[in-house]
Amino acid sequence: MKENKYQYLLEVISQKGAGFLCLIDPDNQAPRKSLILAEKCVESGSDVVLVGGSMMLEDNFNETVRLFKEELEIPIIVFPGIFNFVSPYADAILLLSMMSSRNSQLLIGEQVRAAPLIKKYGIESIPTGYLLIQSDSYTSVQFMSQSNPIPRKKADIAVSHALAAQYLGMKLVFFDGGSGAKLSVPTHMIKKASETIEIPLVVGGGIKTPAEAKEKVKAGANFVVIGNAFEKDNSSNLMAEFADAIHG
Repeated sequence: MKENKYQYLLEVISQKGAGFLCLIDPDNQAPRKSLILAEKCVESGSDVVLVGGSMMLEDNFNETVRLFKEELEIPIIVFPGIFNFVSPYADAILLLSMMSSRNSQLLIGEQVRAAPLIKKYGIESIPTGYLLIQSDSYTSVQFMSQSNPIPRKKADIAVSHALAAQYLGMKLVFFDGGSGAKLSVPTHMIKKASETIEIPLVVGGGIKTPAEAKEKVKAGANFVVIGNAFEKDNSSNLMAEFADAIHG
């Protein structure tokens, strides 16, 4: 029986205070280059490697996950953009329901399409309430989902959605500014949500510096996702600084 990766995530919180999730988009480079980036993340202290993106322009996804599974010693979890972001080599998948949207395809349609593949491959599914938060830029996920993000100043709306995710049985809540976001999720929103919900809160999108990552953890984020920052500067030193800021 496979190790329970959700339990692993809870243990990361218990042992380190917060978890560092490195996000790699297989569309952005060849699988071997993605592996080099992932290895740096692991060596620098990442707790999990997330694989995914908003689209699948290149046929790199499955090969990238396979290489990661063969070479890396930490969990490989899929962060899906579309239903066929399912790989038999992954340890788990964040089965996202885009609760900030009113598009039924993103609330349940894509999940129905993915479910038979998840069953076939025996991948652990981690139900996740996904909320897109306004970032003052028109992100890929906003365009592809054709949905309106939750306004930055409307923390009550975000918290109500997060509570609904908890009461629906979701295991995680994910506040995301989106890939390439100009602004990250505001700390007051993170704080209010973390004080209200009883399941772990994941925060990503637009976090550019270790100091900003630390700010999110202090506000109550249980996991911080870093992706774009490492595409611009993938030095091991920067990754280690993010790890220290998040774990510290």
